[in-house]
Amino acid sequence: MKAYLFPGQGSQFPGMGKDLFDRFEMAKEMFQASDEILGFDLSTILLEGTKEDLQQTRVTQPAIYLHSVVTAKVMGSDFQPDALAGHSLGEFSALTAADAIDFESGLKLVSQRAEAMQKACNLSEGTMAAVLGLEDNKVEEICQQTAGVVVAANYNCPGQLVISGSLDAITSACEDLKAAGARRALVLPVGGAFHSPLMEPARTELANAIDSTNFSAPLCPIYQNTTATAVSDPEEIQKNLIAQLTAPVRWTQSVNAMIEAGITNYIEVGPGKVLQGLVRKISAEVSVSGAEI
Repeated sequence: MKAYLFPGQGSQFPGMGKDLFDRFEMAKEMFQASDEILGFDLSTILLEGTKEDLQQTRVTQPAIYLHSVVTAKVMGSDFQPDALAGHSLGEFSALTAADAIDFESGLKLVSQRAEAMQKACNLSEGTMAAVLGLEDNKVEEICQQTAGVVVAANYNCPGQLVISGSLDAITSACEDLKAAGARRALVLPVGGAFHSPLMEPARTELANAIDSTNFSAPLCPIYQNTTATAVSDPEEIQKNLIAQLTAPVRWTQSVNAMIEAGITNYIEVGPGKVLQGLVRKISAEVSVSGAEI
């Protein structure tokens, strides 16, 4: 059995769409359509933009979505998943690839999500930190004991958990985590506290957009970040997507749930190899690769 995995923010790199654009007429058409839908030249930024251009949240999220969905679509009949999962933003790519939402609706939602998250970042001074070499429950315990807003945000793989919250609380928690034996507790160069209560304004704003978008049942179950369970019901998918902005990304739990369901082959669809590395750290027993197109 086979699962396709879709990456989130941080997987982007300059020129990441050039190979697709040069090889596939469908890719050219989807790139050009994205410019019209968004009202700015996303395709030019993908093909010619600098690293700095791609780091703007309003650009990064639509860019990764576009690259991932185009990759899935040009695979044609070779794209035959038994399950899907996406890391944070990647959930929107997965749902589009699975025909749960159409390309234009997905791109608009991703763009609205990016703008809403940026606005929420501007309202509060928040950040995230990567914690390495400590058990999840110990990280959770220290977060709970820290004054201010700080929560577990990304359960990426065993021994790698990202925390999120207010700058002061993250700084304090990092000191306590290192004292508790963390190999590293490193504040990340991000503009806000994603997947934390500080994203509540963004969650409220995005909820209206998601509720007014037409969702269908996906062609196969999607393991969603907030529950780490297989979901096919469109209303439940919408509810989990809305919750995702303030809830943790349960990636370790999602991959383990897919393994328990008998899925042995994991294919990353989109830029980079981040998810391939995480899956290998979760289980050495499964097959992991990038999409072949």
